[in-house]
Amino acid sequence: MADCMQEWPEPIVRVQAVAESGLAAIPGCYVKPPRDRPAQQHLAAAANALREPSDDSIPVIDLGELLAAGDGRIDGLITEAVAAACRDWGFFQVVNHGVAPELMRAVREAWRGFFRLPISAKQQYANQPRTYEGYGSRVGVQKGGPLDWGDYYFLHLAPEAAKSPDKYWPTNPAICKEVSEEYGREVTRLCEVLMKVLSASLGLEEARFQEAFGGAECGACLRANYYPRCPQPDLTLGLSAHSDPGVLTVLLADEHVRGLQVRRADGEWVTVQPVRDDAFIVNVGDQIQILSNSVYKSVEHRVIVNAKEERISLALFYNPKGDVPIAPAAELVRPDRPSLYPPMTFDEYRVYIRKNGPRGKAQLEGFKGQAVPGTGNK
Repeated sequence: MADCMQEWPEPIVRVQAVAESGLAAIPGCYVKPPRDRPAQQHLAAAANALREPSDDSIPVIDLGELLAAGDGRIDGLITEAVAAACRDWGFFQVVNHGVAPELMRAVREAWRGFFRLPISAKQQYANQPRTYEGYGSRVGVQKGGPLDWGDYYFLHLAPEAAKSPDKYWPTNPAICKEVSEEYGREVTRLCEVLMKVLSASLGLEEARFQEAFGGAECGACLRANYYPRCPQPDLTLGLSAHSDPGVLTVLLADEHVRGLQVRRADGEWVTVQPVRDDAFIVNVGDQIQILSNSVYKSVEHRVIVNAKEERISLALFYNPKGDVPIAPAAELVRPDRPSLYPPMTFDEYRVYIRKNGPRGKAQLEGFKGQAVPGTGNK
């Protein structure tokens, strides 16, 4: 990793500390340009935690029958539903997914307990951009760059050789490591099921996506997010608009407070309303867009914050093996649809966001058209 990514460019200020300082106005480094600020109706929608789906709700997919069958065969109705969700939204919710609701509640409460500790108790886990493991409050390493209204904790869960060592794990709450690792194993299994469904939905062999991304050596990372109360939520974002660089993201949202927004194809922002407390929100990452040759597209999303309530969420990132070149699958490259992206490893790809922080889809769009027409990933 480049020398500029070894240390943060300036002292880190915890957003929680700013929020608890009593300031009526947020510091300028958190203020977004007017075009990026949430509209008042978005803040109102997030405050109104309704369960009823609306016409602009992201699709909900029930995996119960698929998992109950146990024969490994992918139902055509599920593949059609996933295909439509990936084409139209890049996001979907899954229910009856096989992860125990009790485990979901336990891991959410463990991380809520950590973030509610005094900042002094958390500082021993302060992270650095070398690996991002630990307690953090920024992503990009640009000096003087804009900041988001949120703190986080980042850990590697898989494969075994890449797991975060014990020194990066908080010891309070005591259950945090055990419950997070169990949760990671269960959600990783869910990702492997979704890989088969995604492959089948494109007419490929069910194992195609998993093999292309590194097979059993695919990575899983956990980012626990904490968005403190904000005195001026109309001026900032908990996380700026971006698409995720990896394969899939599985989000366990706060059960009380909304905040995730997805950009529709028409450019409008939609606040995601989880249909149940035990639903997962799944989104396609940039690597799926690349491997599918842009049949499926990663979608920009962002997080808005709240003046009255803090918010917790847990994102599990399912990523390719770092040194495997990813390019459009040969089966999805045709004379009338040439390869849109050059081969690139995930290790190379994610340097951009680690340097610059979340920047919409600028990175992926910048690579489009650099591939040799007619080539693909064998």
